[in-house]
This record gives sequence, C-alpha cells and structure tokens, in this order.
Amino acid sequence: MQQRTRGRVAAGALAGATVLALSLGGVGAAQAAPKDPKNPPANGRTVEINLVTVNDFHGRIEESGTAGGIARLSGAVNELRAENRNTLFAAAGDMIGASTFTSFIQDDVPTIEALNLAGLDVSAVGNHEFDRGFADLTDRVMPLADWEYVGANVYLKDTMEPALPEYWIEKVNGVRVGFVGAVTDELPSLVAPAGIEDITVGSPVEAANRVAAQLSDGKGGNGEADIVVLLVHEGAAEPTVESATDPDTRFGQIVNNANDDIDAIVSGHTHLAYNLVIDDRPVISSGQYGERFSNMEIVWDRKAKAITSMENTIYTMAIRNDRGDVIGYNYEPDPALEPLVAEAKEVADELGSVVLGEADASFGRAVFADPATVTDFPENRGGESTLGNFVADVQKWSLNAEGTRDVQITFMNPGGLRADIASGEVTYAEAAAVQPFANTLVSMNLTGDQIRQVLEQQWQPASASRPFLKLGVNSEFRYTYDPTAAAGSRITQMWLDGVAIQADQVYSVGANSFLASGGDNFTVFRAGTAKADSGKIDLESMVDWFDTFETATPDLTQRAVGVHVDGGTTVAAGSSVTVDFSSLDFTRDETDADTAVVSLGGAVLGSAGIDTSYTPTTDEVGTATVTFTVPGAASGQTTFELTVPSTGTTTSFTLNVTG
Repeated sequence: MQQRTRGRVAAGALAGATVLALSLGGVGAAQAAPKDPKNPPANGRTVEINLVTVNDFHGRIEESGTAGGIARLSGAVNELRAENRNTLFAAAGDMIGASTFTSFIQDDVPTIEALNLAGLDVSAVGNHEFDRGFADLTDRVMPLADWEYVGANVYLKDTMEPALPEYWIEKVNGVRVGFVGAVTDELPSLVAPAGIEDITVGSPVEAANRVAAQLSDGKGGNGEADIVVLLVHEGAAEPTVESATDPDTRFGQIVNNANDDIDAIVSGHTHLAYNLVIDDRPVISSGQYGERFSNMEIVWDRKAKAITSMENTIYTMAIRNDRGDVIGYNYEPDPALEPLVAEAKEVADELGSVVLGEADASFGRAVFADPATVTDFPENRGGESTLGNFVADVQKWSLNAEGTRDVQITFMNPGGLRADIASGEVTYAEAAAVQPFANTLVSMNLTGDQIRQVLEQQWQPASASRPFLKLGVNSEFRYTYDPTAAAGSRITQMWLDGVAIQADQVYSVGANSFLASGGDNFTVFRAGTAKADSGKIDLESMVDWFDTFETATPDLTQRAVGVHVDGGTTVAAGSSVTVDFSSLDFTRDETDADTAVVSLGGAVLGSAGIDTSYTPTTDEVGTATVTFTVPGAASGQTTFELTVPSTGTTTSFTLNVTG
C-alpha cells in the first residue's frame, strides 16, 4: 500500500473551480474521464490543484440576501479555473431538495441544469437527494445530472451490493484525485422510509475506509487514486474541533476513525461553516445555500508521490456594511447561467403568483436569537412555533374535510417547515416554500400511551444532530411536561378538548407521510394501526384551507407548557410551594408573555414575571417561578390553573395535597 505523506496543513479562506469530467463508471465505482488534450501531464515536480467545494445548496439558484445564487457561484468557480486549470468542483450533498419555490415547483430541474452548466464534477448524496425516494434519485435525478453522485455506504437491501457509485476519480495533470461519498446513517429517520425500502444505509466511516483503502492498494484494476477526498453528508453540531471530534456524535465517529488513506474530509448536513485541521487533515464545511464556498489548494509532489500541503480557505459571496446589511457580492455572475435562472424564475413567478388568502399577522418558525442580529437564520427546531401549530391545525382540518375521517390529533415536524408566512397576502409560492417536500397526509390509530411516547421522542437520541425536536400540534390538544424529569417520564399530562387523555383509549391521529413512517426518530408512529394515506399533498391541504377560510390568524397560546414542582407533587395544605414554568413564550414578533398567574377555583394564589430570553435548542423560552401557599382547605388530588393574561395561554397542574 502506498504511504501518503501529508505536509503542514493550514486553515484559511477560499475560492473554487472545476474541470468537467465524463463519468464512465458502473454501480460500484465512477471512473475517470478520458485524457483531456487541454490538460497535459505536468512537466514540473509539483502539481497544484484547486478543489472548490460547497454543501447544502438546496436549490438556491436565485440571488437572495447572503446567498449569491448559482450564477455568481459559477462565476467564482470560473475565476479559480482561470487562475488554475487544475480545478475540481465538488459537493457534500443536499444540492437539491428543501429548495426555494423557483426550483421546487419545477422538481429541482432548474438547479440540476444550473449545476451542470456550472461544471459540478461530483457530489456525495445527501439525505434530501432521497426526499422523493431512491427510485427518483436513480431514475430521474442522476440521469439529468452531468456530475457523479457517490454514496459508498448505500447498499441494495437484498444483496448488500453497492446501490450507488462508491467513488469517482479524475486525473489532473497526471495526479489521480479520488472522491469517496457517504451519507449520514441517520438517513432512514430523515426521509420517508417507504421511499428507501429497497436500500440500507451502513456506517459512513466504515464504507469510506473500505473504499479509500481500495483506492490506495496499488491495484489499478479496482481503482487507484493519489489523493483521496471524503465527501460526507454529515457534520459537526458546532464549528469547533471539540464538536467535530466528539466521540458521542455521528460526525465525531467519522473524524476520529477515518483512516490515513483519507486525505481530507469535506462535510455538510448541519449547515455550519467551519475550517478545521484535525490530525493534519482538513475537516471543512462551507455552510449552506451557496452563501460561502471553499477552495482547498493542494500541492502534490510527483517525485515523492506525496501531498506536500493542503490549505483550505472559505470565501463568502456577500458584501456587508457595518450594520451587517448585504450591499453587494464579491463575484460577478456567470453570463452562461443568467438566462437559465431568469427563465426558471419567470416560470415560477407565473405559477406562484396566485394569491391563496391572507395572514393577518406573521407565522414564524422558532429561533434562538433575533434574526436581525445574526448572519444566518437562527432557526431553533426545538422551539414551539405559531407556524408549526398552524400547519398541524390545517392538516387536521384537511384530513377531516371530506367527512370520511375523524382525526382528533395532528403532529407536524419542525424540519418540514422551511420558510415563514409573512403578514399580508399569502401566495402559492409562499405556501410552497413553507412545506417543500410534497409529503402526503396519513391518518392512523394510536393509544393514549403511544401518543405520550411520541411526545417523549421529541427528546432525540444522543447521537442525533439536534437534541430536541418540537412537534407542532393542533389547537384541541394540549400537554404539560417536566423538562427536568428522566427520559421516558417527561410528559406529565395531556388533554384533548379539555378532557384528559386516557392511556388505553384509542385516538385517531394524523401526520405527514414523513412522520407517519417514523421520520426524525419518531418511531412510535410506525406502530400505528389502521393507517390510511389520504393521497393529499401537504401543500394542497394548505391551498384548500385558504380557499375555504381565506384568512389565517396566529394562535398566541402555548400548546405545551413546562411544569416542574420543586420538591415533588405531594405537598401539605398550608405549605409554601414553588413551581417552575417554561415554554410560555414564542420567539418571533408575537405578543410577549408577561405574567404567570397561578390560581385555584378562580382565586389568585401567586404570580411572577416571565423571562423571555432565548434558548438555543429547546422549548424553554418564557420561564417564570411562582411561589404560593397551598390553601388550608385543599385536600387530595387538587388541580391548579396557570394563565398568562397577555397571550391567553392556560394550562393546569395537579398536586396531591395532604392534611
């Protein structure tokens, strides 16, 4: 086996370019293109290669805010190509899917065509490449794409043979650069399982190590590369070395266990930009949406047959003023791309300009910071939102609209919400941007205890990218939880139309097809009985709702409230009790929660102001601690009320009052 020698690796900023290559590979491997007469072997001792990378583009072909759009991204890559023809253009997945309306409404064809023109060479498959199923990826997307999609840890379930090309090799001035692809093994929980029932997803690092060793064993018959780059759709939860090497995370396992045959790790999935060097190996991600790109400058010593340096730089597309406003871009658009984008936008504008109805106030996703004060949208998928609850309301109505079902409770996953609804007219394009995945609505039966288990699964497995995912729920369903309780016992009370949920009673439940098949680790849905797919697309349901009701008004009441009783729920009559409340406030421009008021039988027992500070990953925004005296006449199971006058939030909690 050839031993690679890495030189000193430095972190920096970036640029990008690409050499378009024809893929001749079969299922197991994507082979290099024929020799390019314009790219002859190097005569000097060293070969300098530019590797431009992006990730999580998500169909952002238009120029918008910090995203420069595909034409400017292509222009940046072309600048690097002009400086060094030894330029490759690669990606770490999610180039399509969860796209903005212009691309979404046209099945991401404009994005694929644009990336073809931009000269993308190779990309790992991301989870969103599987949004419409494995067959859509292999039978529609890949034939349209001029670049090679690689995924070494995706196998055919029946034979365990590679389901996708595992690697792709391009010869650059005599230097063979190999790209090994891998997708997060969390894939089965991130897409509708029914769409990937014919494949299985293995360990990314085990597959990457296996293929990298194959490309480094000196046997030309099974592929051979001088430089091996891992394109992996998995990423760090924070842009730090500590996070990237955390052994308890999926990405930490990849970084810590990647073998020495892998020279660089280009990652994605978590939408963060980071430029790290770990164990003398670049570990990078360019963020999201084409807002940034990376340029890895690689120097190969032909005589020593070794890498002498790998230096990565991350470049931003947008130019900001002192206030942080975008005032321009660092790169000129590629004129070859501008007509394609303009045509796609024209088609989308026509399709999307139809006004569905009105929102008399904004519906926003939860955030962990004021969006006006940070560079990237600070989405908190762990927070309750008016938008998530509204979508759950819409889906309940839609499932019952034909009169053939009586769905009582609906759930909406936060990752399925990709844009807000602004106050004013709501167009087709705006509605589509909220839910771009074209999931169908599914009904099923769950017991009360299974509903409790669903809510418990909001606290995600330790290895998940996000620790908590807040489900939107319909207005008739409310619950309380204790954020300090042990896993499996956090949900304390649940009500439907004010009546307590019974553990052994069967309820009719609705969710989109992603959740219904166990997506986002909500596996309890898989145990649902009497499942029925309505065939209604989530976007269609929203369109029908506006057609019927015309105007949407945000519900400012919290449907889930945290309640923790200090010292436990058994208390003495006449004693002082302290209760910690949380999740009393939304995080956008809704009316602030002001005061938490505890009462019994209409008599106020105590109150406290509400702290509305942001929380990063959970639903604890809006906290208050209320201390009150239990009335001397109280006895046994006694229900106390909590109200928030400014928003109308109400809930209750029960204490066992002793003599």
